[in-house]
Amino acid sequence: MKIIAGSTSKGGHYSPAIASHGMLYISGQLPIDHATGKLAAGGAAEQTRTALENLERVLTAAGVTKESVVLCRVYVPDVALWDEVNAAYAAFFGEHKPARVIVPTNALHHGALVEIEAAAELEEG
Repeated sequence: MKIIAGSTSKGGHYSPAIASHGMLYISGQLPIDHATGKLAAGGAAEQTRTALENLERVLTAAGVTKESVVLCRVYVPDVALWDEVNAAYAAFFGEHKPARVIVPTNALHHGALVEIEAAAELEEG
């Protein structure tokens, strides 16, 4: 097992990602602006883009690309955000379509409109 660096909260007791048995398990990425450390401005689409950029930072730190992602779990505080989130998600992944679930939840940390976790292959298989 290897801990991978990337975007993380200074207060949370977790690793941004763990590499284990050829897989990379990425902790939930919030739409926190990497430069400011604050919640990204804008609505669900903008926050989804920022969360996915943070996800990509972790993938890059592990030496893989978004095409290695096999599963995403997307958490939203309201299922009414589905269309906006889906559009930004589709634009990010393009032709690559990982397995995915969108889970309506209660309020997310910092008032975020989205949080995204993922699993990616470290080795082609």
